Amino acid sequence: MDSLRAIEAQVLEGGEPITPEQALQITTLPDEELLTLVDLAHRVRLRYCGDAVEVESLISAKTGGCPEDCAFCSQAARFQSPIENHALLPPEQVLASAKSSEELGASQFCIVVAVRGPDERLLDNVIEGVEAIRRETSLDVHCSLGILTREQARKLARAGVARYNHNMETARSYFPQIVTTHSWDERAATCRLVQEEGMELCSGGIFGMGESWQQRVEFASELRELGPVEVPLNFLNPRPGTPLGDRPLLPPREAIRICALFRLFFPHETVRYSGGRELVLRDLQALGLLAGVNGLVIGNYLTTTGRPPEDDLRMLDDLGMPRAQGHRPASVPLP
Repeated sequence: MDSLRAIEAQVLEGGEPITPEQALQITTLPDEELLTLVDLAHRVRLRYCGDAVEVESLISAKTGGCPEDCAFCSQAARFQSPIENHALLPPEQVLASAKSSEELGASQFCIVVAVRGPDERLLDNVIEGVEAIRRETSLDVHCSLGILTREQARKLARAGVARYNHNMETARSYFPQIVTTHSWDERAATCRLVQEEGMELCSGGIFGMGESWQQRVEFASELRELGPVEVPLNFLNPRPGTPLGDRPLLPPREAIRICALFRLFFPHETVRYSGGRELVLRDLQALGLLAGVNGLVIGNYLTTTGRPPEDDLRMLDDLGMPRAQGHRPASVPLP
């Protein structure tokens, strides 16, 4: 409890993130102090981010056939995962999905493709979709297209992409256990590149892949150095046919502790509930929103289904948490 009082003075009163040493203390707090930790994380979120929740929807604009070997991912071509592959969707289909998402209550929309990085045809197709969404909706448009070159990042920024998602997935020390076809440093280079070209960075990870608490703290510290404005928290939903397909689910209270830990590492940023929360947290999903989470992906994910968006929006209403409004990049005119 004394350690939490010191953290409260530092983070809540001073707005300064916790240190790795403090984070490790949090990981060893007894379960009876978990709600005290949750309360502190919630007060930090309210002070520095307010009570609104960013609501985002996404589309898998290309599913399956990815050449990478991410051990958690059913879209890797080398794994025998029972998913329905589809080629790159046309811009008009992406636009239709974005309009549906806006009607459901989202203010952000992310276009995701399963590739190492985009080729020219794919990039042009995505940019056409981005421009159409910006013309015909009020949504902020985000993209997740893998590893980028500088010229590709520049084109996306000029098209009006507000935020680029490039999850680092896990700590540098654990990364080779999860991915071998590209390095942690290659991903980090794209994170830096998109910021240099004027887009906001969204970068987080997946928890429950066998990493230790020490590696979770390491990961949070490494993310802070990259400076994302949004940190997605995914919880492993083991996919059949992948190397992690037999891993047990993360315990719900452990997931709540991760939510609070990342809020205290990122007092000013968006911490977003993402994939796996429905399966891992079950009836504790609302508690995560009281443990520092202030972003939500509604609807389905890339290869797994979420719960009905209406249920998530009702959860926000029940908690008295309004939906945040979108904000277009002021420097990028509509095409």
